[in-house]
Amino acid sequence: MSGFGDQRRGGLVQAAPPPSIGSAVARFMLGSLAAIAVVVAGGFFALRSVTIDEARRDTRERVEAEGHLVEAAGLSDGVLRGDRKALARLDDVVLGQVLVGSIVRVKIWSEDGTILYSDEPSLIGRRFKLGEEERRLLRTGGSDAELSDLTRPENRLERPAGKLLEAYTPIRTPDGTPVLFEIYQRFSSVSASGARLLRALAPPLLAGLLVLLLFQVPLAWSMSRRLQRGHREREDLLQRAVEASTQERRRIAADLHDGVVQDLAGVAFGLAPLAEEAERRGSHEEAGVLRAATARLRQGVRDLRTLLVEIHPPNLASAGLEAALSDLLSPLDAAGIATELHVDPAGPDGSDELVYRVAREALRNVQAHAEAGRVRVDVIREETGTRRLAVADDGRGFGPPERERREAEGHVGLSLLTGLVERAGGRLAVRSAPGQGTTVELEVPAG
Repeated sequence: MSGFGDQRRGGLVQAAPPPSIGSAVARFMLGSLAAIAVVVAGGFFALRSVTIDEARRDTRERVEAEGHLVEAAGLSDGVLRGDRKALARLDDVVLGQVLVGSIVRVKIWSEDGTILYSDEPSLIGRRFKLGEEERRLLRTGGSDAELSDLTRPENRLERPAGKLLEAYTPIRTPDGTPVLFEIYQRFSSVSASGARLLRALAPPLLAGLLVLLLFQVPLAWSMSRRLQRGHREREDLLQRAVEASTQERRRIAADLHDGVVQDLAGVAFGLAPLAEEAERRGSHEEAGVLRAATARLRQGVRDLRTLLVEIHPPNLASAGLEAALSDLLSPLDAAGIATELHVDPAGPDGSDELVYRVAREALRNVQAHAEAGRVRVDVIREETGTRRLAVADDGRGFGPPERERREAEGHVGLSLLTGLVERAGGRLAVRSAPGQGTTVELEVPAG
Protein backbone atom coordinates (compact mmCIF):
# COMPACT_ATOMS: atom_id res chain seq x y z
CA MET A 1 0.00 0.00 0.00
CA SER A 2 1.37 3.40 -0.95
CA GLY A 3 -0.99 5.37 1.28
CA PHE A 4 -0.18 7.64 4.17
CA GLY A 5 -0.30 5.00 6.93
CA ASP A 6 2.54 2.74 5.80
CA GLN A 7 5.25 3.92 8.23
CA ARG A 8 3.20 4.24 11.38
CA ARG A 9 4.15 2.39 14.50
CA GLY A 10 2.19 1.50 17.56
CA GLY A 11 0.57 -1.36 19.43
CA LEU A 12 -0.30 -4.70 17.91
CA VAL A 13 -3.70 -6.19 18.45
CA GLN A 14 -2.50 -9.76 18.38
CA ALA A 15 -3.35 -12.47 20.88
CA ALA A 16 -0.95 -15.36 20.43
CA PRO A 17 -2.41 -18.81 20.97
CA PRO A 18 -1.22 -20.75 24.00
CA PRO A 19 1.82 -22.98 23.49
CA SER A 20 1.36 -26.64 22.67
CA ILE A 21 1.19 -29.13 25.51
CA GLY A 22 4.63 -30.52 24.70
CA SER A 23 6.10 -27.02 24.54
CA ALA A 24 4.50 -26.01 27.86
CA VAL A 25 5.76 -29.15 29.61
CA ALA A 26 9.23 -28.68 28.09
CA ARG A 27 9.31 -25.11 29.39
CA PHE A 28 8.23 -26.33 32.80
CA MET A 29 10.96 -28.97 32.79
CA LEU A 30 13.61 -26.46 31.75
CA GLY A 31 12.46 -24.02 34.43
CA SER A 32 12.51 -26.77 37.06
CA LEU A 33 15.96 -27.93 36.00
CA ALA A 34 17.17 -24.34 36.18
CA ALA A 35 15.70 -24.09 39.68
CA ILE A 36 17.47 -27.31 40.67
CA ALA A 37 20.73 -25.92 39.30
CA VAL A 38 20.22 -22.75 41.34
CA VAL A 39 19.48 -24.81 44.47
CA VAL A 40 22.58 -26.95 43.93
CA ALA A 41 24.81 -23.95 43.26
CA GLY A 42 23.34 -22.06 46.19
CA GLY A 43 23.75 -25.11 48.40
CA PHE A 44 27.37 -25.45 47.37
CA PHE A 45 28.19 -21.85 48.20
CA ALA A 46 26.20 -22.02 51.43
CA LEU A 47 28.04 -25.19 52.45
CA ARG A 48 31.32 -23.59 51.46
CA SER A 49 30.55 -20.55 53.60
CA VAL A 50 29.56 -22.75 56.54
CA THR A 51 32.70 -24.83 56.04
CA ILE A 52 34.92 -21.75 56.03
CA ASP A 53 33.29 -20.43 59.20
CA GLU A 54 33.68 -23.85 60.79
CA ALA A 55 37.32 -24.03 59.65
CA ARG A 56 38.01 -20.63 61.18
CA ARG A 57 36.52 -21.79 64.47
CA ASP A 58 38.52 -25.02 64.35
CA THR A 59 41.68 -23.09 63.43
CA ARG A 60 41.17 -20.71 66.35
CA GLU A 61 40.82 -23.69 68.66
CA ARG A 62 43.88 -25.32 67.11
CA VAL A 63 46.09 -22.23 67.41
CA GLU A 64 45.16 -21.96 71.07
CA ALA A 65 46.00 -25.64 71.66
CA GLU A 66 49.27 -25.43 69.73
CA GLY A 67 50.11 -22.16 71.52
CA HIS A 68 49.66 -23.80 74.92
CA LEU A 69 51.88 -26.67 73.77
CA VAL A 70 54.65 -24.33 72.61
CA GLU A 71 54.32 -22.22 75.74
CA ALA A 72 54.66 -25.25 78.00
CA ALA A 73 57.20 -27.34 76.14
CA GLY A 74 59.47 -25.08 74.15
CA LEU A 75 59.17 -21.36 74.91
CA SER A 76 61.85 -19.82 77.12
CA ASP A 77 62.97 -16.30 77.97
CA GLY A 78 66.00 -16.76 75.73
CA VAL A 79 63.76 -16.52 72.68
CA LEU A 80 63.26 -12.83 73.46
CA ARG A 81 67.03 -12.26 73.17
CA GLY A 82 67.53 -14.51 70.15
CA ASP A 83 69.46 -17.13 72.15
CA ARG A 84 70.43 -19.97 69.80
CA LYS A 85 69.85 -22.74 72.32
CA ALA A 86 66.41 -21.35 73.17
CA LEU A 87 65.55 -21.11 69.48
CA ALA A 88 66.86 -24.62 68.81
CA ARG A 89 64.77 -26.06 71.64
CA LEU A 90 61.68 -24.24 70.34
CA ASP A 91 62.45 -25.43 66.81
CA ASP A 92 62.46 -29.05 67.98
CA VAL A 93 59.00 -28.65 69.50
CA VAL A 94 57.56 -26.86 66.44
CA LEU A 95 59.03 -29.20 63.81
CA GLY A 96 58.18 -32.30 65.76
CA GLN A 97 54.70 -31.51 67.09
CA VAL A 98 53.24 -28.42 65.39
CA LEU A 99 54.25 -28.53 61.71
CA VAL A 100 52.15 -31.57 60.85
CA GLY A 101 49.25 -32.05 58.48
CA SER A 102 47.92 -28.84 56.97
CA ILE A 103 50.05 -26.35 59.01
CA VAL A 104 52.85 -24.97 56.80
CA ARG A 105 54.33 -22.07 58.80
CA VAL A 106 54.76 -20.98 62.44
CA LYS A 107 55.77 -17.50 63.63
CA ILE A 108 56.17 -15.91 67.07
CA TRP A 109 55.99 -12.12 67.25
CA SER A 110 57.01 -9.55 69.81
CA GLU A 111 54.83 -6.54 70.62
CA ASP A 112 56.94 -4.26 68.40
CA GLY A 113 56.40 -6.49 65.31
CA THR A 114 59.71 -8.37 65.40
CA ILE A 115 59.58 -12.05 64.41
CA LEU A 116 61.23 -13.76 67.39
CA TYR A 117 60.93 -17.24 65.93
CA SER A 118 59.84 -18.96 62.68
CA ASP A 119 60.42 -22.38 61.23
CA GLU A 120 61.84 -20.34 58.31
CA PRO A 121 65.14 -19.07 59.84
CA SER A 122 65.49 -16.18 57.36
CA LEU A 123 62.45 -14.49 58.95
CA ILE A 124 63.87 -14.45 62.52
CA GLY A 125 64.81 -10.95 63.59
CA ARG A 126 62.89 -9.19 60.80
CA ARG A 127 60.43 -6.53 61.83
CA PHE A 128 57.05 -5.76 60.28
CA LYS A 129 54.06 -3.68 61.30
CA LEU A 130 51.49 -5.58 63.34
CA GLY A 131 47.85 -5.00 62.52
CA GLU A 132 45.35 -3.52 64.92
CA GLU A 133 43.68 -6.92 65.48
CA GLU A 134 47.01 -8.55 66.40
CA ARG A 135 47.85 -5.76 68.87
CA ARG A 136 44.40 -6.07 70.42
CA LEU A 137 44.89 -9.81 70.92
CA LEU A 138 48.18 -9.16 72.74
CA ARG A 139 46.34 -6.84 75.12
CA THR A 140 43.11 -8.76 75.67
CA GLY A 141 43.88 -12.37 74.84
CA GLY A 142 41.74 -14.80 72.82
CA SER A 143 42.34 -15.90 69.24
CA ASP A 144 41.43 -14.96 65.67
CA ALA A 145 41.63 -16.56 62.22
CA GLU A 146 41.41 -15.05 58.75
CA LEU A 147 42.42 -15.63 55.15
CA SER A 148 46.07 -14.70 54.62
CA ASP A 149 46.85 -11.60 52.61
CA LEU A 150 49.79 -12.96 50.63
CA THR A 151 50.53 -9.53 49.16
CA ARG A 152 51.83 -8.30 52.52
CA PRO A 153 55.63 -8.38 52.84
CA GLU A 154 55.67 -10.56 55.97
CA ASN A 155 53.83 -13.26 53.98
CA ARG A 156 56.16 -13.21 51.00
CA LEU A 157 57.69 -16.59 51.73
CA GLU A 158 54.24 -18.22 52.13
CA ARG A 159 53.09 -17.35 48.61
CA PRO A 160 54.26 -20.62 47.03
CA ALA A 161 51.99 -22.53 49.43
CA GLY A 162 48.89 -20.98 47.81
CA LYS A 163 45.77 -19.88 49.64
CA LEU A 164 46.24 -20.01 53.42
CA LEU A 165 44.25 -19.48 56.61
CA GLU A 166 46.25 -17.79 59.39
CA ALA A 167 45.43 -17.74 63.11
CA TYR A 168 46.85 -15.86 66.13
CA THR A 169 46.80 -16.24 69.87
CA PRO A 170 48.93 -14.62 72.62
CA ILE A 171 51.24 -16.76 74.77
CA ARG A 172 53.75 -15.80 77.50
CA THR A 173 57.38 -16.56 78.18
CA PRO A 174 58.32 -17.86 81.66
CA ASP A 175 58.96 -14.27 82.88
CA GLY A 176 55.44 -13.21 81.78
CA THR A 177 56.31 -11.36 78.57
CA PRO A 178 53.39 -11.59 76.08
CA VAL A 179 54.23 -12.72 72.52
CA LEU A 180 51.97 -13.54 69.58
CA PHE A 181 51.86 -17.14 68.35
CA GLU A 182 50.80 -17.53 64.68
CA ILE A 183 50.17 -20.57 62.48
CA TYR A 184 49.39 -20.80 58.71
CA GLN A 185 47.06 -23.58 57.56
CA ARG A 186 46.46 -24.72 53.97
CA PHE A 187 43.07 -23.51 52.72
CA SER A 188 42.82 -26.57 50.47
CA SER A 189 41.93 -28.61 53.54
CA VAL A 190 38.94 -26.33 54.07
CA SER A 191 37.83 -26.75 50.43
CA ALA A 192 38.26 -30.51 50.70
CA SER A 193 36.05 -30.55 53.78
CA GLY A 194 33.37 -28.57 51.92
CA ALA A 195 33.61 -30.92 48.94
CA ARG A 196 33.16 -33.92 51.23
CA LEU A 197 30.07 -32.34 52.76
CA LEU A 198 28.67 -31.57 49.33
CA ARG A 199 29.29 -35.10 48.09
CA ALA A 200 27.54 -36.43 51.15
CA LEU A 201 24.52 -34.14 50.92
CA ALA A 202 24.16 -33.76 47.14
CA PRO A 203 22.80 -37.26 46.25
CA PRO A 204 19.81 -37.21 48.65
CA LEU A 205 19.13 -33.56 47.87
CA LEU A 206 19.17 -34.12 44.10
CA ALA A 207 17.16 -37.31 44.42
CA GLY A 208 14.48 -35.46 46.40
CA LEU A 209 14.33 -32.63 43.85
CA LEU A 210 14.10 -35.05 40.92
CA VAL A 211 11.30 -37.01 42.61
CA LEU A 212 9.45 -33.73 43.18
CA LEU A 213 9.99 -32.81 39.52
CA LEU A 214 8.68 -36.18 38.31
CA PHE A 215 5.57 -35.79 40.44
CA GLN A 216 4.97 -32.32 38.98
CA VAL A 217 5.29 -33.32 35.31
CA PRO A 218 1.82 -34.99 35.17
CA LEU A 219 0.37 -31.92 36.89
CA ALA A 220 2.01 -29.62 34.33
CA TRP A 221 0.71 -31.84 31.50
CA SER A 222 -2.81 -31.72 32.93
CA MET A 223 -2.71 -27.94 33.39
CA SER A 224 -1.44 -27.47 29.81
CA ARG A 225 -4.30 -29.60 28.47
CA ARG A 226 -6.77 -27.53 30.48
CA LEU A 227 -5.30 -24.32 29.09
CA GLN A 228 -5.54 -25.66 25.55
CA ARG A 229 -9.12 -26.76 26.13
CA GLY A 230 -9.99 -23.40 27.66
CA HIS A 231 -8.45 -21.62 24.69
CA ARG A 232 -10.47 -23.73 22.24
CA GLU A 233 -13.65 -23.18 24.24
CA ARG A 234 -13.02 -19.43 24.28
CA GLU A 235 -12.56 -19.42 20.51
CA ASP A 236 -15.71 -21.51 20.03
CA LEU A 237 -17.68 -19.12 22.25
CA LEU A 238 -16.30 -16.19 20.30
CA GLN A 239 -17.25 -17.82 17.01
CA ARG A 240 -20.76 -18.56 18.25
CA ALA A 241 -21.10 -15.01 19.60
CA VAL A 242 -20.09 -13.54 16.25
CA GLU A 243 -22.41 -15.91 14.38
CA ALA A 244 -25.28 -15.07 16.76
CA SER A 245 -24.58 -11.38 16.29
CA THR A 246 -24.59 -11.83 12.52
CA GLN A 247 -27.90 -13.70 12.61
CA GLU A 248 -29.44 -11.06 14.87
CA ARG A 249 -28.21 -8.28 12.59
CA ARG A 250 -29.69 -10.13 9.61
CA ARG A 251 -33.04 -10.47 11.37
CA ILE A 252 -33.14 -6.80 12.41
CA ALA A 253 -32.11 -5.69 8.93
CA ALA A 254 -34.80 -7.84 7.32
CA ASP A 255 -37.47 -6.58 9.73
CA LEU A 256 -36.54 -2.96 9.07
CA HIS A 257 -36.35 -3.42 5.32
CA ASP A 258 -39.61 -5.29 5.00
CA GLY A 259 -41.43 -3.20 7.58
CA VAL A 260 -40.48 0.37 8.50
CA VAL A 261 -38.50 1.17 5.35
CA GLN A 262 -41.25 -0.05 3.05
CA ASP A 263 -43.91 1.76 5.06
CA LEU A 264 -42.00 5.06 5.00
CA ALA A 265 -41.28 4.71 1.29
CA GLY A 266 -45.00 4.04 0.67
CA VAL A 267 -46.03 7.07 2.73
CA ALA A 268 -43.56 9.27 0.82
CA PHE A 269 -44.88 7.91 -2.47
CA GLY A 270 -48.47 8.63 -1.38
CA LEU A 271 -47.74 12.20 -0.22
CA ALA A 272 -46.24 13.31 -3.52
CA PRO A 273 -49.62 13.32 -5.43
CA LEU A 274 -51.28 15.09 -2.51
CA ALA A 275 -48.72 17.89 -2.74
CA GLU A 276 -49.38 18.27 -6.47
CA GLU A 277 -53.16 18.26 -5.90
CA ALA A 278 -52.82 20.98 -3.24
CA GLU A 279 -50.69 23.03 -5.63
CA ARG A 280 -53.40 22.80 -8.33
CA ARG A 281 -56.00 23.97 -5.82
CA GLY A 282 -53.88 26.99 -5.03
CA SER A 283 -53.12 25.82 -1.48
CA HIS A 284 -49.47 26.72 -1.74
CA GLU A 285 -48.83 26.56 1.99
CA GLU A 286 -50.35 23.08 2.23
CA ALA A 287 -48.34 21.95 -0.82
CA GLY A 288 -45.12 23.23 0.78
CA VAL A 289 -45.80 21.32 3.99
CA LEU A 290 -46.53 18.13 2.07
CA ARG A 291 -43.38 18.50 -0.08
CA ALA A 292 -41.25 19.10 3.07
CA ALA A 293 -42.76 16.03 4.74
CA THR A 294 -42.12 13.98 1.58
CA ALA A 295 -38.48 15.14 1.48
CA ARG A 296 -37.95 14.29 5.14
CA LEU A 297 -39.48 10.85 4.63
CA ARG A 298 -37.26 10.16 1.61
CA GLN A 299 -34.16 11.28 3.58
CA GLY A 300 -35.26 9.02 6.42
CA VAL A 301 -35.54 6.11 4.00
CA ARG A 302 -32.02 6.82 2.69
CA ASP A 303 -30.64 7.00 6.24
CA LEU A 304 -32.34 3.74 7.15
CA ARG A 305 -30.93 2.03 4.06
CA THR A 306 -27.43 3.23 5.05
CA LEU A 307 -28.06 1.90 8.56
CA LEU A 308 -29.16 -1.43 7.08
CA VAL A 309 -25.85 -1.70 5.27
CA GLU A 310 -24.01 -1.15 8.56
CA ILE A 311 -26.22 -3.57 10.47
CA HIS A 312 -25.88 -6.37 7.93
CA PRO A 313 -23.65 -6.48 4.86
CA PRO A 314 -25.02 -7.16 1.45
CA ASN A 315 -24.69 -10.61 -0.03
CA LEU A 316 -20.98 -10.66 -0.81
CA ALA A 317 -21.37 -13.53 -3.23
CA SER A 318 -23.82 -11.58 -5.36
CA ALA A 319 -22.80 -7.95 -4.86
CA GLY A 320 -19.07 -8.54 -4.55
CA LEU A 321 -16.53 -7.32 -2.00
CA GLU A 322 -15.80 -4.04 -3.77
CA ALA A 323 -19.48 -3.04 -3.78
CA ALA A 324 -19.84 -3.99 -0.13
CA LEU A 325 -16.77 -1.95 0.87
CA SER A 326 -18.04 0.96 -1.22
CA ASP A 327 -21.28 0.89 0.77
CA LEU A 328 -19.22 1.00 3.98
CA LEU A 329 -17.42 4.12 2.75
CA SER A 330 -20.68 5.92 1.83
CA PRO A 331 -21.38 7.24 5.38
CA LEU A 332 -17.82 8.62 5.56
CA ASP A 333 -18.30 10.36 2.21
CA ALA A 334 -21.54 11.83 3.50
CA ALA A 335 -19.67 13.10 6.59
CA GLY A 336 -17.15 14.97 4.40
CA ILE A 337 -14.27 12.48 4.71
CA ALA A 338 -12.37 11.89 1.47
CA THR A 339 -12.25 8.16 0.70
CA GLU A 340 -10.26 5.91 -1.62
CA LEU A 341 -10.98 2.27 -2.40
CA HIS A 342 -8.68 -0.08 -4.29
CA VAL A 343 -9.65 -3.73 -4.65
CA ASP A 344 -7.67 -6.12 -6.84
CA PRO A 345 -9.98 -7.59 -9.46
CA ALA A 346 -10.71 -11.17 -8.55
CA GLY A 347 -13.62 -13.50 -8.22
CA PRO A 348 -15.37 -14.40 -4.97
CA ASP A 349 -12.97 -15.52 -2.28
CA GLY A 350 -13.50 -17.50 0.90
CA SER A 351 -11.83 -14.71 2.86
CA ASP A 352 -14.28 -12.01 1.65
CA GLU A 353 -16.47 -12.16 4.76
CA LEU A 354 -13.53 -11.83 7.16
CA VAL A 355 -12.05 -8.97 5.11
CA TYR A 356 -15.42 -7.25 5.17
CA ARG A 357 -15.86 -7.65 8.94
CA VAL A 358 -12.42 -6.21 9.72
CA ALA A 359 -12.92 -3.33 7.26
CA ARG A 360 -16.35 -2.58 8.75
CA GLU A 361 -14.97 -2.43 12.30
CA ALA A 362 -11.99 -0.32 11.22
CA LEU A 363 -14.15 2.18 9.30
CA ARG A 364 -16.60 2.34 12.18
CA ASN A 365 -13.69 3.36 14.45
CA VAL A 366 -12.56 5.96 11.90
CA GLN A 367 -15.99 7.54 11.86
CA ALA A 368 -16.40 7.43 15.64
CA HIS A 369 -12.93 8.33 16.93
CA ALA A 370 -10.35 9.27 14.30
CA GLU A 371 -11.41 12.84 13.37
CA ALA A 372 -9.85 12.03 9.97
CA GLY A 373 -9.96 14.00 6.74
CA ARG A 374 -9.02 11.12 4.49
CA VAL A 375 -9.22 7.34 4.60
CA ARG A 376 -7.96 4.74 2.18
CA VAL A 377 -8.90 1.07 1.84
CA ASP A 378 -6.74 -1.39 -0.10
CA VAL A 379 -7.41 -5.06 -0.72
CA ILE A 380 -4.48 -6.82 -2.39
CA ARG A 381 -3.83 -10.41 -3.30
CA GLU A 382 -0.15 -11.09 -2.59
CA GLU A 383 2.02 -13.38 -4.71
CA THR A 384 2.49 -15.55 -1.61
CA GLY A 385 -1.17 -16.55 -1.77
CA THR A 386 -2.38 -14.28 1.03
CA ARG A 387 -5.07 -11.61 1.01
CA ARG A 388 -4.07 -8.27 2.52
CA LEU A 389 -6.43 -5.55 3.73
CA ALA A 390 -5.15 -2.15 4.81
CA VAL A 391 -7.39 0.60 6.19
CA ALA A 392 -5.40 3.81 6.77
CA ASP A 393 -6.57 7.21 7.96
CA ASP A 394 -4.87 10.53 8.65
CA GLY A 395 -6.72 11.12 11.93
CA ARG A 396 -5.46 11.95 15.39
CA GLY A 397 -4.22 8.43 16.16
CA PHE A 398 -3.72 7.08 19.67
CA GLY A 399 -1.10 5.61 21.97
CA PRO A 400 -1.13 2.50 24.18
CA PRO A 401 -2.69 4.30 27.19
CA GLU A 402 -5.70 5.43 25.16
CA ARG A 403 -6.10 1.99 23.63
CA GLU A 404 -6.13 0.43 27.10
CA ARG A 405 -8.68 2.99 28.23
CA ARG A 406 -10.95 2.21 25.25
CA GLU A 407 -10.70 -1.51 25.92
CA ALA A 408 -11.56 -0.91 29.59
CA GLU A 409 -14.64 1.04 28.42
CA GLY A 410 -15.70 -1.90 26.27
CA HIS A 411 -14.43 -0.82 22.82
CA VAL A 412 -12.95 -4.21 21.87
CA GLY A 413 -14.32 -4.77 18.35
CA LEU A 414 -11.00 -5.46 16.63
CA SER A 415 -9.67 -7.37 19.63
CA LEU A 416 -12.65 -9.73 19.45
CA LEU A 417 -12.02 -10.30 15.73
CA THR A 418 -8.42 -11.33 16.44
CA GLY A 419 -9.49 -14.84 17.46
CA LEU A 420 -11.43 -15.31 14.22
CA VAL A 421 -8.46 -14.07 12.21
CA GLU A 422 -6.09 -16.49 13.94
CA ARG A 423 -8.45 -19.42 13.39
CA ALA A 424 -8.36 -18.56 9.71
CA GLY A 425 -4.54 -18.64 9.85
CA GLY A 426 -4.20 -14.88 9.50
CA ARG A 427 -2.77 -11.93 11.39
CA LEU A 428 -4.44 -8.71 12.50
CA ALA A 429 -2.39 -5.66 13.48
CA VAL A 430 -3.20 -2.09 14.47
CA ARG A 431 -0.46 0.54 14.19
CA SER A 432 -1.04 4.02 15.49
CA ALA A 433 0.69 6.96 17.12
CA PRO A 434 -0.75 10.23 18.45
CA GLY A 435 -1.09 12.75 15.62
CA GLN A 436 -0.05 10.24 12.94
CA GLY A 437 -3.28 8.44 12.16
CA THR A 438 -4.03 4.74 12.33
CA THR A 439 -3.47 1.77 10.03
CA VAL A 440 -5.35 -1.51 10.43
CA GLU A 441 -3.78 -4.41 8.53
CA LEU A 442 -5.17 -7.87 7.94
CA GLU A 443 -3.32 -10.73 6.32
CA VAL A 444 -5.27 -13.92 5.72
CA PRO A 445 -4.76 -16.89 3.39
CA ALA A 446 -6.78 -16.54 0.21
CA GLY A 447 -9.34 -19.28 -0.20
